[in-house]
Amino acid sequence: MLNQSTAAARTSRVYMRAEDCRLEDLATLCSQTVSLADYPFASDVQKNILIYDCPALLPTLSTPEDRPALMAEWAEAMLTGPGVVVLKGAEPDLGTVDEASALFWGLIEEQNRSGTGGGDHFAKPGANDRLWNSLEKHCLADPANFARYYANPFLAAISEAWLGPHYQITAQLNVVNPGGAAQSPHRDYHLGFQSAAQIERYPRHVQLLSPVLTLQGAIAHVDATVETGPTQLLPFSQAYDAGYLAMNRPDFRAYFVENHVQLPLAKGDMLFFSPALLHAAGTNRSADIRRMVNLFQVSSAYGRAMETVDRTRMVKALYPILRTARKDGSLTETQIANAIAASAEGYSFPTNLDRDPPLGGMAPKTQAALVAEALSADWDAEKLHAALDEQARRKQT
Repeated sequence: MLNQSTAAARTSRVYMRAEDCRLEDLATLCSQTVSLADYPFASDVQKNILIYDCPALLPTLSTPEDRPALMAEWAEAMLTGPGVVVLKGAEPDLGTVDEASALFWGLIEEQNRSGTGGGDHFAKPGANDRLWNSLEKHCLADPANFARYYANPFLAAISEAWLGPHYQITAQLNVVNPGGAAQSPHRDYHLGFQSAAQIERYPRHVQLLSPVLTLQGAIAHVDATVETGPTQLLPFSQAYDAGYLAMNRPDFRAYFVENHVQLPLAKGDMLFFSPALLHAAGTNRSADIRRMVNLFQVSSAYGRAMETVDRTRMVKALYPILRTARKDGSLTETQIANAIAASAEGYSFPTNLDRDPPLGGMAPKTQAALVAEALSADWDAEKLHAALDEQARRKQT
């Protein structure tokens, strides 16, 4: 039987407490300096943030022998390195971005007229315009633009680098208006939305596991100078084990205010970071720039996303676009696969195994596999709709 001192030591190892957080431990981690030599695919390091030149990396990403090495570098950069990377020029088709922006502005105006939506987890009401579940709204309003937008190879590659295959994308649009004050520094989903008292109930290993189940990212829809308040970041803070407990402490917040960094982003640039990285949207000090970014929250197939998304409805809207694109060559097979990954369910469970047994393998066919099969066989939309409805029925209790 364990004596009291052994039991207490074990308990303190497994269950962390907010009162035991030490600012000097975080400061030691954040005093590190990134060496560009450790990240051969990066083109630059600015303020301890790794910069990648996406147009120059396209051949690497397209080469089966080199792609895993680049993805491994991104994974280590976010896990044990600075925790954040910037992908410059990740979306070179700015026309696609502008079309999406026009769509989003329309949806925001409609939302404001109806008095729905809005709100922010970490900022005062009214500071931002929020469009929750921009992924599904985007797909249903303009599936052709959605297909081009989410066919992006860098979004797909870095998602897989951090989470493995069959990830799930959700997205939330955030517009920080002129005069909009900075968010409070925080970590993100899952534990980032809970109080210290709630977080203390989760053992250390869960607090360390949660950040590797999601990837945070964003694409700039406008040129975001530092004046417009791009994301404030604290490199290396993701490595602090007790960060979820410490994020609301006044001393840690003061340290963040004094030591965070910001980088300007050009339209089409993407930013990705571990959800455990302390960060916050910055204050928009510009006179007339509404800083629009589309926030990506990519979830592991083994976790669940923050938002409920009607993926069957999305796939039905998207399928005719993908079928046409496959015939006329306007999207490659890889791009089509990326768009399917952004919209269709890529995981077999939960399901009703009485109705939906794992025939021919360890798991039933996924929605994404069904869509790929339909495209390969050139099914018409009606046939796919019937198959999707039947698959959904089989999953019901």
